[in-house]
Amino acid sequence: MNLMRTSRSLLLCMAVMAVSFMSCDDTTDTIGTSLIDNMDKLSVFADTFNVTSRTIESGPVVARNTIGYLGKVKDPETGATVTANYMVQFHTLEGFTLPAEDNIISRKDGEIVADSCDIRLYYSSCYGDSLAQMKLNVDELDHPVEEDAASYQSDFDPEKNGYLRENGVKISRSYTLADLTEKDSIRNLSTFQPRIRIRLNKPYTDKNGVTYNNYGTYLLRKYYENPENFRNSWKLIHNVMPGFYFKITNGIGSMAYISTSQINIFFRYKNDSTTSVGTTSFTGTEEVLQTTTFSNDGGRLKQLAADNTCTYLKTPAGLFTEVTLPIDEIVNGHENDSINTAKLTLTRLNNLSASKYELPAPTTLLILPEDSLKSFFAQDKIADYQTSFLSFFSSESNHNIYLFNNISGLVNAMIKARRNGEISANWNKAVVVPVTTTYTTDAYGTSTLTTVTHDMSMTNTRLVGGSANPNQAIKLSVIYSKFNSK
Repeated sequence: MNLMRTSRSLLLCMAVMAVSFMSCDDTTDTIGTSLIDNMDKLSVFADTFNVTSRTIESGPVVARNTIGYLGKVKDPETGATVTANYMVQFHTLEGFTLPAEDNIISRKDGEIVADSCDIRLYYSSCYGDSLAQMKLNVDELDHPVEEDAASYQSDFDPEKNGYLRENGVKISRSYTLADLTEKDSIRNLSTFQPRIRIRLNKPYTDKNGVTYNNYGTYLLRKYYENPENFRNSWKLIHNVMPGFYFKITNGIGSMAYISTSQINIFFRYKNDSTTSVGTTSFTGTEEVLQTTTFSNDGGRLKQLAADNTCTYLKTPAGLFTEVTLPIDEIVNGHENDSINTAKLTLTRLNNLSASKYELPAPTTLLILPEDSLKSFFAQDKIADYQTSFLSFFSSESNHNIYLFNNISGLVNAMIKARRNGEISANWNKAVVVPVTTTYTTDAYGTSTLTTVTHDMSMTNTRLVGGSANPNQAIKLSVIYSKFNSK
């Protein structure tokens, strides 16, 4: 019996592989006959169905990314604008220490001071014009945004939620990403990292009413008052430095993708018999919370979603594509057959604009049941290739498509729900969502998918589809099989 089952499984795999090299025409019903004898005949069938689609607004989404975003841009393809404001907390190493208090040379009236202090927002990449004139406000937080990433969505606004300190750090600064205020000799160095730099050298008054000549002096003196508050990030955030919020107040044209945030304190200290320049830094890392508040042009998004001649994928927190799978048609006449493969192809339409600042297409898409869209990201799930699947796109490829090679698990789950009467209004609908993925690689070189999060970068593309689709219909190719014993 076990040998027979193994043989059948092997034959079924051979049949499916054979079909993959054949066109989907009426001759596929003879494949089973050609592979096995009449004692145990395998029948394989192929069919193709049209799939309908539409654009839906994503609304706020769970934002669980390690990249921060800051800027305001307008998509030349769609005319939609997006603004990104950034909140960051700072991390300290366990057991953090500074030089002995008596060794600090930087002093004023006998008290320790910082020579200077600044915040640097290092960006790994950017979108738009690096010479675009932007303006931002920097505000100190009054109290920490607690670490509960699942509850913070893309529209979470620290200012509206009362996190900004009324009499804390308040700085207004104009900047360009090219930062022409920096010397060419520095910007041309191979080690130079592009950044937005905010100096914190004005007088600062803490919550106890004590005034310091700058924010760095406040941090130094707080350390020497109680070094324990700098021993771990929780103590630092709750007792000394809750964090900062950076808000775009004017300008349009650039978006910085912030990979590292750093607050730096500069001072002089005695090192043996010499004077050394000391720098201590606290960095925004994955160990502490950072959030981005995204604001989209809601009116323009509604107009795009209403365009029924195509569908859209737009990030961050913009537009998704919903597909309705023709489950009733797929099942009709195949009630006793198994569905082995179901291939869905989504074709990308070329951009209409020719701007050098046109947004790139999303590189990775996730398809999953619409009913599980919110829970998937809230519960930090990954694609299981049973009901959720990934597709990858490369602009260097000759094929302008996103291919979901086999979503049979998703189709079978919908069929099961239909048969069991466990259907909702969206029971046969799936959503296509741009995502960002991360992988870990073990010692043997094996990569494992570890996270799937909403893509919060600037992307946009149009897909073939919509209720008034002028192009060829979206196709779902299905292969069935069944055993006929005689």
